[in-house]
Amino acid sequence: MDERLKRRMLAFYFAGFVNLVLGLYVLFNGRAILEYGTWLVLLAFFFGFAAVDFWFPRVLRRNWLEAKAKLEAQQRPASSDG
Repeated sequence: MDERLKRRMLAFYFAGFVNLVLGLYVLFNGRAILEYGTWLVLLAFFFGFAAVDFWFPRVLRRNWLEAKAKLEAQQRPASSDG
């Protein structure tokens, strides 16, 4: 796998972890500080982005594997024709 892709995936996982921690902090400690509407918006924001940050690397990996399989399939008939 390409090193740039690995770094990008790790960056998404790191961002997802940060969003998850912040979401948990707001969940447990934010209710005493924030109004109810603001609290819900922040929860939706942090947990929503955490979900996207954990989902997107899987999409990147799946697309990379599909592109790799397609490239190998295109190269295989070309090499066997010779």
